[in-house]
Amino acid sequence: MTEIEKIADQLRRSHEGVAWHGPSLRELLQGVTAERAARKTDGLHSIWELVLHIAAWELAGARMLRGEAVGDLAAEQDWPSTGEPAEQRWSEAIDKLDAAHAELAAAIRHCAPERLSEKVTGKRYSVYFLLHGIVQHNLYHAGQIAILRKMAAGY
Repeated sequence: MTEIEKIADQLRRSHEGVAWHGPSLRELLQGVTAERAARKTDGLHSIWELVLHIAAWELAGARMLRGEAVGDLAAEQDWPSTGEPAEQRWSEAIDKLDAAHAELAAAIRHCAPERLSEKVTGKRYSVYFLLHGIVQHNLYHAGQIAILRKMAAGY
């Protein structure tokens, strides 16, 4: 397995499937209702906000892998508004997360392994650092989602 394939595998595991650390994002989102996903506690981001934020950065990562210069995301891109909770809109948010993940996974599949050491366009870091960072970002926010689920369940 090449290094790029190993990174792709780690990204997939952060999103779905068996991961060493615990439940993946999709496992954590199973059974979460729109009301629970939208619930804000003590000024923390909601599960819904975290889902849209993760999707935004996976899309940004895909764009960077395709060679686009991506600056800082505007606030409305980085933390999109969730609006009023409704099951259909929550389902669409999860679909957006899945689509962003699929787009990033496709960009990784088309990334030549020798590009891992190249600098990302407009950044001071490499493609290798970017991809590991996205996996770490997913897992960081997965941990937050796990805690928010427990808080909502009354633990």
